[in-house]
Amino acid sequence: MPAATGWMVTARQYLLFSLLGHAAWEVLQLPLYSIWTTGTLGEQAFAVAHCTVGDVMIAAASLFAAWLISSRLVWPQVAFGRVAATAIVLGVCYTVFSEWLNVAIRGAWSYSSPMPIVQIGTFSIGLSPLMQWMIVPAIAFLVVRPAELDA
Repeated sequence: MPAATGWMVTARQYLLFSLLGHAAWEVLQLPLYSIWTTGTLGEQAFAVAHCTVGDVMIAAASLFAAWLISSRLVWPQVAFGRVAATAIVLGVCYTVFSEWLNVAIRGAWSYSSPMPIVQIGTFSIGLSPLMQWMIVPAIAFLVVRPAELDA
């Protein structure tokens, strides 16, 4: 694959696998949020769709920022792992901020009692969204890793 187009193909594939992974995760973690018992089926479906779109936007922004910070023009053939690791760290950092802002400050959503909680400094966030941003991007990057890097 020519370097000039390789980054675009890899980025598109990464975002597609991110979409699929985040959509599945959002559905599976729904019982860990209060909307599981307080929301209608329509509200739950909207929350899953809304959060999945947001996840893909975060994935795209994290990938782009990681590429700017960590790469050269020939990504993904060069610096694939560095960009992937940076994008994952950026996604996790944004998730910590977003969970803090939307749970502790705005009250935009809340956890149900089964949600495992992680203490970070002076505030707590749910373990599930934290793990989501470690696992889903890592798997998506593994799936789209260029074959020539396997050697």
